[in-house]
Amino acid sequence: MVIAKTTADNKSGIVVCISCETDFVSKNVDFVAFGQTIADAAISNNVINLEQLMDVKIGDLSVKEMVDEKLATIGEKIGITKFERVDAPYVASYIHGAYRIGVLVGVDKEAEVAGKDIAMQIAALNPVAVDAASVPADVIVREKDIIMEVMKQDPKMAGKPDEMLAKIAEGKMGAFFKEQTLTAQAFVKDGSKTVAEYLKESGDVKVLGFKRVALG
Repeated sequence: MVIAKTTADNKSGIVVCISCETDFVSKNVDFVAFGQTIADAAISNNVINLEQLMDVKIGDLSVKEMVDEKLATIGEKIGITKFERVDAPYVASYIHGAYRIGVLVGVDKEAEVAGKDIAMQIAALNPVAVDAASVPADVIVREKDIIMEVMKQDPKMAGKPDEMLAKIAEGKMGAFFKEQTLTAQAFVKDGSKTVAEYLKESGDVKVLGFKRVALG
């Protein structure tokens, strides 16, 4: 189960993943309420990481003690496996697929509609970064290595020097950035425009960062 929440002023948001072993438990009303209680505690106590969350007190018990108690009651292994936080001038949250994916997106100004739309975009297409400039260096290296390896296995590329393959790989990286970075992606609600174009039309909103947490 993944729960995403924001503060009342939408300046901060958290997303937390609480795992269990069966769908029966994950869809149980009491278990969902348990997750909401923990997420609310994270918000109200200004929690910044998972370690701090486990020590937060809810009534007489810490979150860790509540998890242990729930484990004993349910009879299957449960745990808080992921915690993410976003702080920005405005943070939007979104839950997709019966608590299976949670998204937080931080933008540079109040933008309720655009924020929700972009959070839905992130849930659906799972970009690796906001734009090409913010893709981690190790991801770029990995993708280039994959492209190079595929080309070396292609009979049509046999005999071509590495320098030429490297230039072709650079060109193929453009397709990767278009598909895998948020602002370059086609906007899911209107494929005739990119996310960047949609944000421009929505008041020149800028995405500062995002977090996407999914079960599994």
